[in-house]
Amino acid sequence: MPPPSPDKFPTHAAIIMDGNGRWAKQRGLPRIEGHRRGVETVRQVTEAGRELGLRTLTLYAFSVENWKRPPDEVGALMGLLEFYLQKELNTFIKNRIRLRTIGRTHELPAGVQKHLNHTIAETARFTDYTLVLALNYGSRTEVADAARDYAAAVAAGRETAGESSWAAFNRYLYTSDLPDPDLIIRTSGETRISNFMLLQGAYAEFVFTPVLWPDFSKADLAAAIAEYTRRERRYGLTSEQVTTPAK
Repeated sequence: MPPPSPDKFPTHAAIIMDGNGRWAKQRGLPRIEGHRRGVETVRQVTEAGRELGLRTLTLYAFSVENWKRPPDEVGALMGLLEFYLQKELNTFIKNRIRLRTIGRTHELPAGVQKHLNHTIAETARFTDYTLVLALNYGSRTEVADAARDYAAAVAAGRETAGESSWAAFNRYLYTSDLPDPDLIIRTSGETRISNFMLLQGAYAEFVFTPVLWPDFSKADLAAAIAEYTRRERRYGLTSEQVTTPAK
């Protein structure tokens, strides 16, 4: 089968990584072991996305709601994140992967912020492939922050309230310099999007897979992309308008 045409291939895929705890429970292991295995999957899927032809990969790593988890688990997650950033910096540079974040990262522990800022600065020059980590992220929080900043811009005369538009408001979202996701994947069999990219995903294609995140592989990512290429994206048009070339 020939490869899909470029206009049928996603530029930006985003993944809601879910199932670490259940993966560990099924094996009689502590939850943190599921998270450790999930970090290994992050490494593998990051490389797989680049090999498969994505330009941007966003991973939902820690939500604003995740702070409600037991303190020991939150602390372990922050420790894993810091370890991951330290270990992966050389790999990011070697493979020319740009790191970006979205979310209220200024509320993360100081050590995590230090390694995030360092990695972001060291990889800022790369343009071919971007890994975006959604950290302390929630779409409703993002909208609240954007509305505050937009209102401040109107008050300062940088924006005109009467001429408001999506293009103007979009400049105040965390993702203002990123393309919207074409494809959003959720692992573990759950069929909700958990406050993730509610605005950016307005026209995304969704794929829900029963595979738990620690077991998610390059083949699973390829299968989701293949499913995406089989779908018709109409953006409010009819099928006839999409398939009939404009004269």
